[in-house]
Amino acid sequence: MTDVLVCGSTAIDFLFTVDAFPDRPEKYRAADAAIVGGGCAGNAAVAIARLGGRARLAARCGQDMIGRMTCDDLEDWGVDTSLVVRTPGGRSAYSSILVDPAGERQIVAFRGEKLAERLDRDLGKPSAVLADTRWPEAAMQVFAHARTLGIPAVLDGEAPVSGTLAAAATHVAFSAQGLAEFTATRDLSEGLARATRRTGAWVCVTDGAAGTLIAGAGGPERIPAPQVAAVDTLGAGDVWHGAFALALAEGRSERAAVVFANATASLKCTRPGGRQGAPTRAEVDEFMQGAD
Repeated sequence: MTDVLVCGSTAIDFLFTVDAFPDRPEKYRAADAAIVGGGCAGNAAVAIARLGGRARLAARCGQDMIGRMTCDDLEDWGVDTSLVVRTPGGRSAYSSILVDPAGERQIVAFRGEKLAERLDRDLGKPSAVLADTRWPEAAMQVFAHARTLGIPAVLDGEAPVSGTLAAAATHVAFSAQGLAEFTATRDLSEGLARATRRTGAWVCVTDGAAGTLIAGAGGPERIPAPQVAAVDTLGAGDVWHGAFALALAEGRSERAAVVFANATASLKCTRPGGRQGAPTRAEVDEFMQGAD
């Protein structure tokens, strides 16, 4: 089983379906509700586990009710939480998410308080590491460990992206917003060129249904995503990053890893929910065979 170490954010989301967003300070009744796990790194770790990898998550939470819910949910999905730092007196991250009939979301997020700053754990010998931007101190530790081992160190380039953190990665996979914030341009091709010069890393940018644009020696190359009838894009980017990191850990080339990640994220979009929609390896293999 291929070992991928994932570092960053995980949380619990409280979802409420409402007829309309509240505009007065009074009680409202939800048409539906759910409690689900969230966070970029947490979702990516679940995606890796669903795809047959060994996902070890380095994250931080408190020794409170939300922290217990967070870790229990991850373990139910098959994620190894032995690297999660649970701080006494810390307050874990969670969000309240209201969803209207059009599918628009209103989010109030609490990022946590009095949580660990450093990751004081034995990181082992993974075949690749993946980090988001939400716990930069630990991400730097994880990337330094990856450099020592000579393995891929992938950054989920969601804004805001630290130049120091991006330069420590071997691969940076930006969102369009993250690339624009990092390079001060909304032109994806120019942004890739600037990001490559600034970081020295292998760089790409995910572009939703249009696929992924990768930086190359002869200029940017677009790798299209399979066309699907999207039901829910929630968590698709996190699933993409998890699939990409796992594919690199398995020894695939960057281009092949992007093709695999595009297919995995596209298939996720045909299903409702964030990590709940993450596909298995068998499902992705079958989907890719049908798309050929």
